[in-house]
Amino acid sequence: HSTWLHFPGHNVRWLLTTTLLFVLVCEVAEGIVSDGFNQSRHVHLYMPPGLGILAAITSIIYYHNIETSNFPNLLLALLIYWILAFVTKTIKFAKYNEHDIGVGQLRFCITGLLALIYGLLLAVEVNVIICWVRRYVFFPHPTELKPPKDLQDLGVRFLQPFVNLLSKSTYWWMNTFITSAHQRPIDLKTIGKLPISVRAITNYQKLRKAFDAQKVRFSGVTPAQGSRWIWHALRQAFGRPLLLSITFRILADLLGFAGPLCISGIVHHISRDNHTINPPVLGVHFISSQAFLANAYVLAVLLFLALLLQRTLLQASYYVAIETGIKLRGAIQCKIYNKIMRLCTSNMSMGGVTVSQICNLVARDTNQLMWFFFLCPNLWAMPVQITVGVMLLYYLLGISALIGAAVITVLAPIQYFLATKLSRAQKSTLEYSSERLKKTNELLRGIKLLKLYAWEHIFRSSVEETRQKELGSLRAFTLYTSLSSEILHLHSSSQQTHV
Repeated sequence: HSTWLHFPGHNVRWLLTTTLLFVLVCEVAEGIVSDGFNQSRHVHLYMPPGLGILAAITSIIYYHNIETSNFPNLLLALLIYWILAFVTKTIKFAKYNEHDIGVGQLRFCITGLLALIYGLLLAVEVNVIICWVRRYVFFPHPTELKPPKDLQDLGVRFLQPFVNLLSKSTYWWMNTFITSAHQRPIDLKTIGKLPISVRAITNYQKLRKAFDAQKVRFSGVTPAQGSRWIWHALRQAFGRPLLLSITFRILADLLGFAGPLCISGIVHHISRDNHTINPPVLGVHFISSQAFLANAYVLAVLLFLALLLQRTLLQASYYVAIETGIKLRGAIQCKIYNKIMRLCTSNMSMGGVTVSQICNLVARDTNQLMWFFFLCPNLWAMPVQITVGVMLLYYLLGISALIGAAVITVLAPIQYFLATKLSRAQKSTLEYSSERLKKTNELLRGIKLLKLYAWEHIFRSSVEETRQKELGSLRAFTLYTSLSSEILHLHSSSQQTHV
């Protein structure tokens, strides 16, 4: 993989090609459905888009091999194909417009979408080939795009940042590890090195740069407001991938409503005669979008594609959130370590900073921030899910759907109260744990003196008392967690009952 690279517009090309395949599948389905209204078979309604699907798959495979071999001169063939496809679809779209075929017919809309997608793919190709900034081919001194430095190192085997978009979304590149794990156990040598972008030192430098920028920006802020610029620094360093994870999660939740809608449409239309025959135009029948979506087979295919895309987006959201949280934890641990190495020994000896506090900062506090990033997409996706769910319930059930909204409204303050109690219980648990570790450390350091004066029972009672307080906080935390889970389960059950 030492020659792998991504040309400009790599992800855009893959997204456009995926959209193109979906629209072509819809065109094939539209041709098959509309052909059912004809007295004889019209293969030209679905055969050309079928060949277009093969051409689109061939084009993306061809482009993938060009990227992996780093030979952009071969992009000329794709440029010619996109030009021909764009011109052909534009002429077809204009002919439909001449014969008064408008947006009421699905084939007219599909043709317009195909012309737009082919035009965008043509623009991406032109940007790669003859852009003034990136001169790859057809110039006296073309600029060579070199692969990343990580791929030059054969020890790097974590290829997630470097593979194409399809392999990223399906984790196809991990098949090598999976097949090798069946033969022998995977060790660190098999996993290899981490890429530069996911190493702790790289993320620490990014976080430090963001901290320095925020220090300059909030130089006049009082110490009581110091946490403000810390959150701004975290957002500047790790906000973009977190925003991407939130977007994936919201899209996945919205696609989750496609399942009930498609099943409802199948049940509603499967027992009805939906063959509304329109007069033929140009010798064939044209169907509307409503008639197309009234077909049970079409809804079944759309249901499958929606569930597939939903799971893909949901998995992508989890991966980006987890990766960002792990990067954040590594960066903050490096920053804490550098701060500890600069502390004066008097702070440690006089009790200004204890070992237990350092352990809590490195282990527990960084884990809490990491878990905050893990669960942050849920914080933004839940309001969208509740709002859309209530709207759909109101559309399907009418005024009775407001009962579910009332349950959500009643449970929201209770959830907020439990979350506040959870936060306080967790904070007190950390304080008692820090105090217990401090006393235990003092006990172990002065064990000879304790044995000499027979003070074991005094220190034991002190440590046990602190431990009992810590256990009390843990019991309260567990109780509030159980109540929160039960309320969440009750909330989900009430929504499913209404649906």
